Amino acid sequence: MSIPSVLALENVSRTYPSGVTALRDASLAIARSESIALCGPSGCGKSTLLHVLCGLDRPTSGRVLIDGMAPATGGEWARIRARRIGFVFQAFHLLPTLSAIENVQVPMIGVERKARVRFRRAEALLDRVGLSSRADHRPAELSGGECQRVAIARSLANGPDVILADEPTGNLDPETAEGIMEFLAELNGEGRTIVMVTHDLRLAGRAKRALRLVNGRIQANGEVRSFAATPASSCCG
Repeated sequence: MSIPSVLALENVSRTYPSGVTALRDASLAIARSESIALCGPSGCGKSTLLHVLCGLDRPTSGRVLIDGMAPATGGEWARIRARRIGFVFQAFHLLPTLSAIENVQVPMIGVERKARVRFRRAEALLDRVGLSSRADHRPAELSGGECQRVAIARSLANGPDVILADEPTGNLDPETAEGIMEFLAELNGEGRTIVMVTHDLRLAGRAKRALRLVNGRIQANGEVRSFAATPASSCCG
């Protein structure tokens, strides 16, 4: 008996009320502990695919499965995101009035009731991303790289087994971007599934599998040896 993929799309299409079709009959099976880079030109459906994978957007047709099951309601997806899926946004989406340590605790509210447990976990996560000394700083007081590290720490708040990252290095300088990629590689090495949108050939080449999206359709580009492999020569437009 085969083990179901941790996430899967079955003939998924997404057409918006404006008439724009972002995904066209997309099918994809994502294995547990896999790392995937989603590449392609702007507007080809990469971000929509990530949003559909975690229930932030719903397909017009087709099914999205997690562990072989298709969540039926928005409430089911909300519970799954809270416990199973961490999302890292390109623009960070940190709450500006909260400190770094408070931002990391936000996903735990409603999942972990004890305030001291939330605080200690947030402390540990900020320490892991090297920001213990910046815990009390608000986003406006942090650099872009620091904000992204807070965002990654926040995505790990409830111990998810899947991380979805939408251009996680898109707003960062090359050196800072490298540090973020090394951390994502470390998370993948611990067994977490990583699905990342990127325009960067060098970063995409470090994934185990690179997929190209063109006009909402998925095109496979073959396997890459490991997350830290030599960059692939062609996968992005």
